[in-house]
Amino acid sequence: MPELNFSNSEAAPVQGVEDALTAAFLQPQWYATYTRSRHEKRIAEQLSGKHIEYFLPLYETVRQWKNGKARVEFPLFPGYIFVRIPLKQRLQVLEVPGVVRLVGFNGMPAPLPQSDIEIMRDALRKGIEAEPHPYLKVGARVRIKSGPLQGLEGVLLRKKGKPRVVVSVDLIMRSIALDVESQEVEPVR
Repeated sequence: MPELNFSNSEAAPVQGVEDALTAAFLQPQWYATYTRSRHEKRIAEQLSGKHIEYFLPLYETVRQWKNGKARVEFPLFPGYIFVRIPLKQRLQVLEVPGVVRLVGFNGMPAPLPQSDIEIMRDALRKGIEAEPHPYLKVGARVRIKSGPLQGLEGVLLRKKGKPRVVVSVDLIMRSIALDVESQEVEPVR
């Protein structure tokens, strides 16, 4: 029987892939979690109780009810909540009632860029007004070059003569519209 001999050059790429997979499995990363409709706030409470870091961006709006108007908070990305976990902890998230799945490809959760989550968190903390917007695929791509949203890219729109940038999270096919000043944006090349 012939002897199998693998040189170090052949084994090194395999080891590199294994190391990358192990790191992804153990390193906390942001993942989009798809939820049952209108369960986002309840899920956030349960994640907090399990000491799982999450991000549920909310916006405030006025709604007309039978007994008058009221200010209410709704998720910026309806049906989604973001969690920061090592992939090995995904079962703790999936066991939360109302969680449907972690968003990904071919059954494997796909991490989101940490910088995108941090920019959104920081901007909302600083009082930037945002609201949900239909997901867009076409339009002029722009980058915000100054202010609290610096570095964020999106599609430039106008609403009542005021510039807005629509930022899309491609993985979950959702978008939000943010008011900006015209001098804060530049075209993406």
